[in-house]
Amino acid sequence: MNYNHLRYFWAVAHDGNLTRTAQRLNLSQSALSVQIRKLEDRLGHPLFERRGRSLHLTEAGRVALDYADTIFAAGNGLLNTLAQQSGPRDVLRVGALATLSRNFQIEFLRPLLGRDDVELVLRSGTSVELLQGLETLGLDIVLTNRPPAPDTLSNFISHTLSEQPVSLVGTPQRLAGNDGVADLLTNNPIIVPTLESPVRMGFDAFCSRLSVKPIIAAEVEDMAMMRLLAREDIGLAVLPPIVVKNELQSGMLVEADKMLGLAERFQAVTVERKFATPLIDELLGAYGSR
Repeated sequence: MNYNHLRYFWAVAHDGNLTRTAQRLNLSQSALSVQIRKLEDRLGHPLFERRGRSLHLTEAGRVALDYADTIFAAGNGLLNTLAQQSGPRDVLRVGALATLSRNFQIEFLRPLLGRDDVELVLRSGTSVELLQGLETLGLDIVLTNRPPAPDTLSNFISHTLSEQPVSLVGTPQRLAGNDGVADLLTNNPIIVPTLESPVRMGFDAFCSRLSVKPIIAAEVEDMAMMRLLAREDIGLAVLPPIVVKNELQSGMLVEADKMLGLAERFQAVTVERKFATPLIDELLGAYGSR
């Protein structure tokens, strides 16, 4: 393989604009296009696709860019430090819903944490932003509790990782009486997820069946904020215990004995790929074996 061709591709991939890269490298646009076509011929796959005036990496282009980043980073490391750094590392780009439990994210990623051969790039955002990143191959996997709806135009694959029971969680003082669930919901302010959450929809239906109208202390999108509000004894929080795992272990918070019969599903979303992604397979396999 001609590494000059790879470097030209690498420059265009990071610039995202053929004309701008050609000007920066003092080449004609046609000459730069020829170099990239030669690399595509050598690899046997198109590396870019044009959408309007923009260039977007194909799946093969994303794989090639990962290798190019590693190759040129290793070259720079050799010149600068002569092996002070460890060898090239695999990169995994993980997106997570901004409101998703941090404890769950850590547990899922634990097999890769601290490994010298792996670099984790973590991004958070809305469902729309993350799924767009997945479709354009800017992300390798997305963690969510709101899987995408089945759609004939998308190639998303949803992997159910776990189903966590949802509990009423509060301070020991607030739950000391251990009343029935209807009394708990009637006599305490309640911290709930926002209306878009599947848990909230289930909770509202549960209250309707009991003919209970709870006093809503706060509607919260972010699970981390729900955890903090529960710790401040603002009310009883409706959430999966994994969100407050440390607080439950320390005794700062406790679960009510009475179950709500609700569950939250944590899922990983990927897209169909021609090329293997061993780190994703490793994570999914490790979590599935627990």
